[in-house]
Amino acid sequence: MNSTHFPIIIMSLFLIVGVSTPVIKKRFDNVVKFMLMGTFGVAIILSALTFLYVQAEGPFTYNFGNWSRQLGIEFAIDGFSALLTLLIVSVSAIVVLFSLEDIEHEVDSSKTLSYYTIVFTLIFAMVGITFSNDLFNIYVFMEILSLTSCGIISIKHKKVNFLASFRYLILNTLGSISFMFGIALLYMVTGHLNIVEVNNVIADVWQYYPTNILLAVGFMFTGLGIKAAMFPLHVWLPDAHSSAPTPSSALLSGLVVKVYVFTMAKIIFNVIGVEISQALDITTFLTYFAALSMIMGSIFAIGQKDIKRMLAYSSVAQIGYMFLGIGLATEFGLAAGFFHIFSHAMMKAALFLSAGTIIYKKNQRNITKLDGIGYEMPVTMTVFTIAALGMVGIPGIIGFMSKFYLGVAVLEAGQSGFIIVILLSSFLNAIYYLPIIISAFIKEDKSRIKTLILDKIPVTMLIPLVLLGFSCVLFGFFPNLLMDTIENVVPTFLN
Repeated sequence: MNSTHFPIIIMSLFLIVGVSTPVIKKRFDNVVKFMLMGTFGVAIILSALTFLYVQAEGPFTYNFGNWSRQLGIEFAIDGFSALLTLLIVSVSAIVVLFSLEDIEHEVDSSKTLSYYTIVFTLIFAMVGITFSNDLFNIYVFMEILSLTSCGIISIKHKKVNFLASFRYLILNTLGSISFMFGIALLYMVTGHLNIVEVNNVIADVWQYYPTNILLAVGFMFTGLGIKAAMFPLHVWLPDAHSSAPTPSSALLSGLVVKVYVFTMAKIIFNVIGVEISQALDITTFLTYFAALSMIMGSIFAIGQKDIKRMLAYSSVAQIGYMFLGIGLATEFGLAAGFFHIFSHAMMKAALFLSAGTIIYKKNQRNITKLDGIGYEMPVTMTVFTIAALGMVGIPGIIGFMSKFYLGVAVLEAGQSGFIIVILLSSFLNAIYYLPIIISAFIKEDKSRIKTLILDKIPVTMLIPLVLLGFSCVLFGFFPNLLMDTIENVVPTFLN
C-alpha cells in the first residue's frame, strides 16, 4: 500500500469507528472496548509509518480526487505534522484506556458510547487540522473540534457542565468568527486559500495592502488565542477543564489546545512568513502575551482548592511557554516551543489522570484534604509528583528540559529578559504544586492508613498512569531522543 494514503486512513478509521460504535454495541457488546483500543493500535502503527516515510522520502502532499491545490482539498504532511499526529493518537490511546473504567463512574451508562463517538470525532478533527494545507478546511475542522470539545464537557449532564460548555461554545464561536474574518480578509487581497499559494504572493500583496494583512492576522490570532486559552482570552478554560469528566480534561488540556498553538505557528511561518510577521511586530506581540500567560496563569492557580481547577489554570501558564518559543521566530525557538507541546501533553495528561484517580477512589477534589493520601495511593501520587515536579522544572523530568531549551532559545534570540519570566513562572509553579506533594507524603491524617499499600484501582487506570509517569522520566533523562527528532523536522515545517 502507498504510504501517502496513511494519513487519510488514520482519519477515516477514527470517523468510521466513532460513528459505528453505538450500532456495534447493540449487537456485539463484549467487543466494543477491544475494537476501540484496536483502532488506536492500528492508528499508532500507521502514524509511526507515516513519520518514518516522511523522514526517508521528505514531506508530501495529498490532493483529494487529484484536484489541483487551487480548487481542491490538499493535505501537507511534513515531519512535524506527522510527529504531532503520532503524539495525538498515542496520548489519546492512553486517555481512552483510562476512560474505559473511569467514564462509567462519571457519565450515565446510556451516554458512554456517545462519549466515545464524540471523542473519536474529536481526534479526527485534530488530525485534520494538523494535516490541512488550506485555511478554509482548517476552519472547518476547527468547528468540528469546537463542537466535539463542547460535547465531551457537557456529557456529564450536570448544571455546572452545561454552564461551562455553554460558555465554551459562545466564546469559541466568537473565536471561530474572528478566525473566519481573518481568512476572508486574506482571501480578498491574495485570491487564495491554499497556504502555499497565499505564501507565494503575500510578500507582493503586503506592499500594497499592509493594513489588510495586519487586520487579517489580528483577527486570526484573536480567534486562535481564544481557542488556545491564551491570557486574557482564557476565561472559558477553568470551568470547562475542571468540570469535564477526567478523560475529557486530559484531552482538552493535553492535546486540543496544542492543536491551536500549532495552527498559530502555521500562520506565522507558513502563511504570513517570518519577515512580514516581524515587520508587523506580530512575533513581539506574541512573546509579550506569552509572558503574561506564564505569570498570570500561575498566579490564578495559587490558592485554588479544587485540584482540577488548579490544573486548569496551570494550563494557561504552560500555553505561554509554547507561544514564547513560537514568538521568538527562530529555528531553535520553534523547536523548543514544539518540545514543550510534547512535554506538556505528557505531564498534564499525567496530572489530570492522577487527579481523576483520586476523585474516582476517594471522591475528593479538595486539595486541603489530601493529607497522607500518598500512603493509600502511592502509584497515583508518585506519578502526580513526577509530573508536578516537571512543571516546576526539577532536573531529571521532561519539564526541566522544556524550560532549559526555552532558556537557551531566548538567549540565542537576544531576549534574555524572558529568562526572568521563566524563572518566576517556575517559582510560582512550586508554590501551588509542592504543598500537594508534601501533604500527600509527609503530613499525617489519622483517618488514613499509615502503612504503604498498592493503589486499589482497575488495571486500565493504573497502566496509563505508569506509562505517562515513565515517559516524563525517560525523556527527562534522555531528552535528545525527542529533541533531536524535533530539530530534524523543524526545517521541513518551515519549508
